[in-house]
Amino acid sequence: MHLTMRIVMDNYKIKLKIGEFSKLCYVTVKTLRYYEKIGLLMPHEVDKWTGYRYYEVSQMKELNDIVRLKHLGLSLEEIRDMKEEGDGMMSPEAIDKALAAAESDLATVRKRITELKALRGFSTNQNFMENITIKPLPGGEVASFRKRIDSYDELGPLCCDVIGPEMHRLGCECPQETAYCFSVDHNRNYNPSDIDVEYCEIVSRHDGESDILKFKKIPVVEKAVCFSHRGNYRTFGESMAVLARYIEDHHLQIADDPRFCYIHGVWDSETEDDWLTEIQWPVSE
Repeated sequence: MHLTMRIVMDNYKIKLKIGEFSKLCYVTVKTLRYYEKIGLLMPHEVDKWTGYRYYEVSQMKELNDIVRLKHLGLSLEEIRDMKEEGDGMMSPEAIDKALAAAESDLATVRKRITELKALRGFSTNQNFMENITIKPLPGGEVASFRKRIDSYDELGPLCCDVIGPEMHRLGCECPQETAYCFSVDHNRNYNPSDIDVEYCEIVSRHDGESDILKFKKIPVVEKAVCFSHRGNYRTFGESMAVLARYIEDHHLQIADDPRFCYIHGVWDSETEDDWLTEIQWPVSE
């Protein structure tokens, strides 16, 4: 392509009028004027008599960076912030920050895809029946830890860093043949940031209780409807709906609060897709 233009030279510096700069960079004059208006790309010089705007060769790369970042989905405000962090140019640090944000967005999108797939499964009743079992739940003496927490995400670290060490300190032994632990949400209403949770684990012996752990007897549950919930805890509601429908359809009576038996979670799984929680709802005929 042949370019026909009259380029001004000033001390061996090329000065490009806005139209010439537009043509060389494949960006409309209207776009350049808008970038100037919002402070994203300013002309190197504006003639005070004619109002002509001149750009330098070095600004061609600057404009190309803007165009590329815009095509990558960044807003003009985000690009402007990157330039300000880089003192007018796209610094490696600013690009690294944008890269980290993009990776975070990607993780969010992947999580959304996983949850949408799960929702599609719930909408089509996919594999529900094979995930439901009816079985008894063991009874006996349990170590009980009860605390108000801000999120279920706190429960895993509490088990590893507080409950486990305290059980060891108190000489707790757990029967291998009936190993069983679960949590119960004692809130009467849903409260995502103030959860009254109790963690229980069956023990065969212990050397007394403490301010952290109490001990009590729980009865055997003759029958519980159980559902294998896969994925994060935000979609517990869908699994609870499946269990409630099953209980209703089979004319069963709810006997107690549901229990949550955490089998796989953040402590042993790399992704939320691998988390496995058995929701156990005691029922009677």
